[in-house]
Amino acid sequence: MTTPPSEARMETTNSLFGGTMMSPIVDPFPVYRRLRDAHPALPVNTMMGVNYMITRYADVEAVLKDGKLYSSKANQRGIGLVMGRTILEMEGKEHVRFRNLISPFFSPRAMKAEMPQTIGDILNGLIDDFAATGQADLVRQVTFTFPMQVMAHIIGIPVQDYRAFHQMALDLISVGDDPGKGFQAAQDLVTYLSPLMAQRKADPTDDLLSKLMHAEVDGVGLTDEEVLGFLRLLLPAGAETTYRLTGSCLFALLTHPEVYEEVRADRGAIDALIQETLRWESPVQFVSREPTEDVVIGGDAVPAGGLLSVIVGSANRDERHYQDPDRFMLHRKNDDHLAFGFGAHFCAGSHLALLETRTALNLLLDRLPNLRLERDPDCHIVGLAFRSPNRLPVRFEPRH
Repeated sequence: MTTPPSEARMETTNSLFGGTMMSPIVDPFPVYRRLRDAHPALPVNTMMGVNYMITRYADVEAVLKDGKLYSSKANQRGIGLVMGRTILEMEGKEHVRFRNLISPFFSPRAMKAEMPQTIGDILNGLIDDFAATGQADLVRQVTFTFPMQVMAHIIGIPVQDYRAFHQMALDLISVGDDPGKGFQAAQDLVTYLSPLMAQRKADPTDDLLSKLMHAEVDGVGLTDEEVLGFLRLLLPAGAETTYRLTGSCLFALLTHPEVYEEVRADRGAIDALIQETLRWESPVQFVSREPTEDVVIGGDAVPAGGLLSVIVGSANRDERHYQDPDRFMLHRKNDDHLAFGFGAHFCAGSHLALLETRTALNLLLDRLPNLRLERDPDCHIVGLAFRSPNRLPVRFEPRH
């Protein structure tokens, strides 16, 4: 039996969560559980219009698997408004051709070249600044900072400018919460990037920006707007996923003493820590899709062209798929989590995010003996569309 959306059932994001999509919500998971049980495709009023919140694992997996029935063009109506046209909304052969332009820079092979040393050097420089003090806020001083510096290196942007374009990138993806700030950030990025693009056009190097400025698709070079679309996507994507994943890994590690002891003694367990964190606290919680024809999801009718908020964070906590899903279990079987998406739009930067997070965890454990989280009632994993700790105040044995 299908249940069409009605005024009585129409919710708003505020009424569900007590905030907006970008608010510092501490625990959305009880709401997701209720939605999975009662309305797995609930229509919700948002700033982008009516979104259907898809919350069950089986439904989320089915949507992400079927790119023909569930189009990624939905991104045009959301983040595409400020990013421009990107591979997020492209499909089929076009998506493959454009994605292949950047794939070599984020492939497993690329992660075995100079990237481990580059990431390590950046992290060690940050740790040097506080290792002798015996205390730090690992969000402010490490996790929030290093991924953007790494992405700047890959793209070919002056690393010393990372604070400026980091804020632009964050404002850009916050367009749903503050449209004015988001559109201004999009324009500010154009102003910042245009001289660099012209420079690489005239004098290319071996960085990603040079590759894009001289790339061709079907024998035709990319326009400046197409290059800017890539950069508007890569800058926040390169920072957000790793920054949030690394912070949540540290939060899990430091709030589960038995996990900390096992990982400290056996660094081989770091990969298990990362994968369970991806399931338990997916850094990016929402993916956008739209059905190309009328569909029924979990008994609820969704019209063709309806905007779907595919909630991977809910799917990864679905008790229908994972036993005791709210519990962090280091050795849980979780190789089918959906944190990086699925299918053609599987996260292009996943290998980089894993390498960055693995390197950060190893170096922090190596260089900060007896690492422990300070008692702080205001320290939480927070967020709705994106989730990570708001702060990580720690103490450790100082090293000179």
